[in-house]
Amino acid sequence: MPAPKFLRFFVARFAPLFAVGALGFLGACASPEPGQLVADPYEKVNRNLHELNKGTDTAFVRPAAMTYGTIVPNPVRQGVSNVADNLTLPSEVLNGLLQADGKLALNNGFRFVINSTFGLAGLLDPATKMGLPDMDTDFGETLHVWGFKEGAYLSVPLLGPSTERDFAGTVVDAAINPVTLFTPLYYTAARRGLNAAELLDDRYRYDETISSTLYDSADSYAQSRLLYIQNRRFELGQSASGSDSQDDFYFDPYEDPYAE
Repeated sequence: MPAPKFLRFFVARFAPLFAVGALGFLGACASPEPGQLVADPYEKVNRNLHELNKGTDTAFVRPAAMTYGTIVPNPVRQGVSNVADNLTLPSEVLNGLLQADGKLALNNGFRFVINSTFGLAGLLDPATKMGLPDMDTDFGETLHVWGFKEGAYLSVPLLGPSTERDFAGTVVDAAINPVTLFTPLYYTAARRGLNAAELLDDRYRYDETISSTLYDSADSYAQSRLLYIQNRRFELGQSASGSDSQDDFYFDPYEDPYAE
């Protein structure tokens, strides 16, 4: 059953307000103090939320991921992840256009068409074999392209490490995703189920690195923050210090900042 017209109208009309609110929020973003890698004015709250997320991982997420990864065969898990990734492509096309990046928008647009048809609704990935690689993007990157700074570091309940800019981008992506706006509500619920399965698969695949960070580090909060910030800056073509050059970039994901 299609979503009620008033709901579609509400989402379509108010989605831009999320973007406007995000931009206003980002106008007051914090900057790192001299000599610091990242601004973290909310560290006390962030550490509490990090411990909450860590406890959730211990009690629920990791056990579920290990069960999912052990019981479900890899080809099935990969197919589910492929479908989930395919359904994010319309949003990535939109972000490519907002970034004035024609190559990014066209690549992801053709990927969506090819994988949705020849790839059986995204279950398979023939687009990659045809020279259309996976080119991830999001509204957080769009804000970066527009010149907004990353702002303060955030530890978001359930979502984990983020920044003010990236969290605003996550909210906006959820609001303006064409798949969400123009499909029935039950379809959106199914898509979220696919996303949850993909997250469990990722948690299973990268268990060694994630568990080492959370449970073996001298300070798992500082280590998680370091990994997220440096990896995100690398994705955006920045250096470890946050400049728009990778000339001084060096990133060791296994380095513990509190190790002797």
